[in-house]
Amino acid sequence: MTDDIQLTKATANKGKVLLVGAGPGDPEFLTRKAMRVIQTADVVVFDRLVSPEIIELVPQATRCIDVGKAPGNHKLPQEDINTLLVELAGFGLTVARLKGGEPMIFGRGSEEASALHKAGVSFEYIPGITSAQGAAAATGVPLTHRGCAFGVRYVTGHRAGNAALDLDWASLANEDTTLVIYMGAMNIAKIASQLIRHGMASSLPVMAVSAATTPRQRHVFSDLSRISTSAQGFEADAPVLFVIGHVVSLGAEAALGAAATEKVMAYA
Repeated sequence: MTDDIQLTKATANKGKVLLVGAGPGDPEFLTRKAMRVIQTADVVVFDRLVSPEIIELVPQATRCIDVGKAPGNHKLPQEDINTLLVELAGFGLTVARLKGGEPMIFGRGSEEASALHKAGVSFEYIPGITSAQGAAAATGVPLTHRGCAFGVRYVTGHRAGNAALDLDWASLANEDTTLVIYMGAMNIAKIASQLIRHGMASSLPVMAVSAATTPRQRHVFSDLSRISTSAQGFEADAPVLFVIGHVVSLGAEAALGAAATEKVMAYA
């Protein structure tokens, strides 16, 4: 797996893997520590969700390995990625494992950390701004708001191997909290239907956003009954994040009241 890296196996100098949150896409949202690691690592292993603007920060002489996963198209299965990280560290390399958003929120960072721990490889987490926070900042939709949402929940909208999406719908259908759905584009019609079935109003505001904080950002304001139609076509651009709850109306009102905007925006 590492045949193209011309190094002698290190025996005295063990390498290290740094599990780095690359944030939502805008390079200015990187932490100082993440920036330092990106620019000093021996090799960078990155996901599909890491923006091209972030990858451009990697020095040209640094080896970059793309292990990005797309639905139905995995360049490397997760098990092979784990093995790759162990092998690279075995050469005595400092490895920057770049993940979009935050590695400990739907980023499989803990799975890779477990594999590294079992192999005796040193590792460290470097947190990043998660996609939900980036989307909130970029669109003006708060995740909580006094008298509007008393909490926020992050939920996956996709199961490994396309398994049944058997979420606790009754618990999730709480209009007093904001619901953020990651990786839900393929299942948003089912998600919306189940939430309505379990008590959420069909008119509850929803925002779909892709490539938040980057020049490619697209977002649409809709409601629970129409969101699956409103967000059609987003899947091809970038993974879509859905924000469901009364807080969405705050961002929609601000956007409608603005004289101009540099974002590509639609209202469904």
